[in-house]
Amino acid sequence: MATKVFIAGVDTSKLPKLTSEDMENLMRALKSGDTRARERFVVANLRLVLSVVHRFGGRGSQADDMFQVGCVGLMKAIDNFDSTLNVKFSTYAVPMIIGEIRRYLRDNNSVRVSRSLRDIAYKALQAKEELSKQNFKEPTIEEIAQHIDVPAKNVTFALDAISETVSLSEPVYTDGNDALHLLDQIADTKNTDENMHEEISIKDAIKTLAPREREILLKRYYFGKTQTEVSAEIGISQAQVSRLEKSALRVIHEFLI
Repeated sequence: MATKVFIAGVDTSKLPKLTSEDMENLMRALKSGDTRARERFVVANLRLVLSVVHRFGGRGSQADDMFQVGCVGLMKAIDNFDSTLNVKFSTYAVPMIIGEIRRYLRDNNSVRVSRSLRDIAYKALQAKEELSKQNFKEPTIEEIAQHIDVPAKNVTFALDAISETVSLSEPVYTDGNDALHLLDQIADTKNTDENMHEEISIKDAIKTLAPREREILLKRYYFGKTQTEVSAEIGISQAQVSRLEKSALRVIHEFLI
C-alpha cells in the first residue's frame, strides 16, 4: 500500500494540494451549483480517502476497492456538509469515509467477525490515531487497551480478527525479472543448518554412551524425572545416577568440541 501509486486508476503522486482558503472558495462555489468546482473539490480531497485506506492497511486489489468505496463516502460528505457550521470539512468527512469502508469490509469479509469484536477493533484504531497525535509516536497495545478500557489480549485478538490475510506467495519486491515473495523473507530460526548439524552431532554422541547412561539421560532430560525417581526406577542409588549422568554429559561435551 505504501508503494502503490496508482489506485483505482488515480495517480496518487499527482493529487493537488490546496490551501484552506482555496478549499473554502471551492465549497462556496459547489454549494451554489458549480459542477466544475465540485469536481475540483473532490480531486483536492482524494488525499483524505487515501489516508483512510492507508489506515486500514489495504493491499493490492482491495486497496483499489476501498479507495472507490471511500470516494463514495467523500461524495456523501460533500453533499451533506453544512458550511455555515464552524467545522473543518476534513473533520466531518473522515468519519463518513471510514464508515463507508467499514461497511464494505463488513459486508465483503469472507470470515465473519462478531460485532463486539469489530467494535473493539475500530475503537482501538481510533485510539491508536488519537494517541499517536498526542504523543508523536505509535502507541503500544497496552496503551491502546488502557485508553479504551479493554484488556490488552482482547485488543490484540480484535485487531487480528479484522486484519487482511496475506498470502505467502505475495510479491514484496521485483526488479523487473525475478520477484521476491513474502515466503522468501521468513526465516526458520529453528531448523537452521547450524542447529541441524548440532542435533545430528548430539545423536551421534549419545550412540557412544553405554545403555544405562543413555537410559538415565532419556529419563532425566526427555521425561523430566529427578535423579531420585530415576534411581528408584533402574535400581541404583541416587549418587550412582548423578555420577553416570555427569559422565555421560562429559562424553557428549567432548564429542561436540
